[in-house]
Amino acid sequence: MTIDILSIAKKEHSTYDPLYKELTKMISRFAKVEDIELFNKDVTKAHTISPDASRALYSKLFEPHVAKSFNVILHPEGKLIDSYEFSKLLDGKIAIKFFIGGAYGFEENFLKKGDSVISLGNITMSHKIAKAVLLEQIYRGFSLLSNHPYHK
Repeated sequence: MTIDILSIAKKEHSTYDPLYKELTKMISRFAKVEDIELFNKDVTKAHTISPDASRALYSKLFEPHVAKSFNVILHPEGKLIDSYEFSKLLDGKIAIKFFIGGAYGFEENFLKKGDSVISLGNITMSHKIAKAVLLEQIYRGFSLLSNHPYHK
């Protein structure tokens, strides 16, 4: 299985990189994970214009990456699911793409392109924290599917 995690983020060294690396290594026995960070000068410009301009640009950046794989969009108003429901998102898939939006979420039209729109909770978190939580849940989901004791 291949898993792509796409986010609106600057490619820069992060204090979270060791955690991402460790979680990706743990997941590697189940799937290959690719971390794709999208950011350009237009993102910064859109942020100064309006939330709508920002959402439109996020859609433009993500659009070429929406594929015939299973697309999961992380969105504040998405469905709240538990770890068991999350594991079902992974079950039987060949390829999954997870989309983590920028500061202003997603346009309604982009949300409609998702096979599943979920939320990681009611709290607001940075994309870096969201990515760490997502990676951990991916590993937890695979652990549940394979009856590995990690999830207990």
